[in-house]
Amino acid sequence: MAFNAMGNEAMARRYQQMTGQSSSESAQRTSVNDGAPLRPITTLDLFAGAGGLSLGFHLADRGYTPVFAVEHEAAAARSFERNFGCEVYAGDIEDSPAYPDEIDLIIGGPPCQGFSPLGRDRDDEPRASLNGLWKHYLDDVRTLKPQAFVIENVPEFQKSAQFAELLHLLNHDTELSAYTPAYGVLNAADYGVPQRRRRGILIAIRDVDRKLPWPPTPTHGPGSQGQVPQVTVRDAIEDLPSRTKGTDPYISGDDQHLHFGRRPRPESMERYRAIPPGGNRFDLMAKRPDITPACWLNKPTGTTDVMGRAHWDRPSATIRTEFFKPEKGRYLHPSANRVISHREAARIQSFPDSYIFEGTKIEIARQIGNAVPPQLGKALANYVYEHAFATSSDAAVK
Repeated sequence: MAFNAMGNEAMARRYQQMTGQSSSESAQRTSVNDGAPLRPITTLDLFAGAGGLSLGFHLADRGYTPVFAVEHEAAAARSFERNFGCEVYAGDIEDSPAYPDEIDLIIGGPPCQGFSPLGRDRDDEPRASLNGLWKHYLDDVRTLKPQAFVIENVPEFQKSAQFAELLHLLNHDTELSAYTPAYGVLNAADYGVPQRRRRGILIAIRDVDRKLPWPPTPTHGPGSQGQVPQVTVRDAIEDLPSRTKGTDPYISGDDQHLHFGRRPRPESMERYRAIPPGGNRFDLMAKRPDITPACWLNKPTGTTDVMGRAHWDRPSATIRTEFFKPEKGRYLHPSANRVISHREAARIQSFPDSYIFEGTKIEIARQIGNAVPPQLGKALANYVYEHAFATSSDAAVK
């Protein structure tokens, strides 16, 4: 059965419930015994991608309900709409799309390529354009006055002059100074994601008169209660067949086939076989210099993830948009002589198999690699609920 957070009919009913109440009233919700609000927490997702962050908020089961999303890439916008059933504006935030009047929460990750080390070869003008999109996000915060907002980005953003400007606005801007921020860099592996993925997170809550604690309590790893082990690659993908099927994705009813592979050249297969468990390009250079690319032979130092084989019993290295190319990272299967499949990458990002991705296999890979891992989003959702929406009777519910 395909994942669907909310069908169109259910979304319409919930939207009707939502209308007629001001955002200031959204923090005064009556709660039921399990801590979930009687009416939904209406959510706007900006720079939404395929919906990983919204999925995480949905999985928290706190009543978060996406009512509108904005996403530039058409295939990702279709994925969001298919899974959530709400209106999605497939265009740019600069177009000033018509949002619903009442929004309780804004979430999103302004494009990060301009800040990321992987994007520093861009021209200055495109980088400046990307780096300034967070200002459009804040313009929507000023207009809609949600009870809280969440910004997700690469860790480098929080070291930038733009982030310093953002914090200045939160202190001095007439509208934005109503928000109290908490922020820092989180590792997704500490929140149930089978992947080491560091992300810069800022959460801001309206009308609180106290300093917000940080970070959200880890659910896994050394900082978690009970020392819960981190989720490993083995936990995530061991049950999938060692052999992939076909070379393309397809949808059949409510199911999607993503466990497909590539057709590597014989020389590529020889390279894969030379990489031991946990190994990388340096093993290839040592064992088979005859089939090692000259650019690697001429560079005896550098990253240890390139042409790397994943470890079974550790969280994965970071999944990026070209995980299907072993020369781009540690993307070889832990034991099979192949790159990981799109299904395996989606699981390592903590997407359920029932989540449907629209588009070509390249577009799907971009959606998977760019996504906020839903399990990290779930941890953020619980934190936001506790500090922005919980009443005194359920504040202890985590």
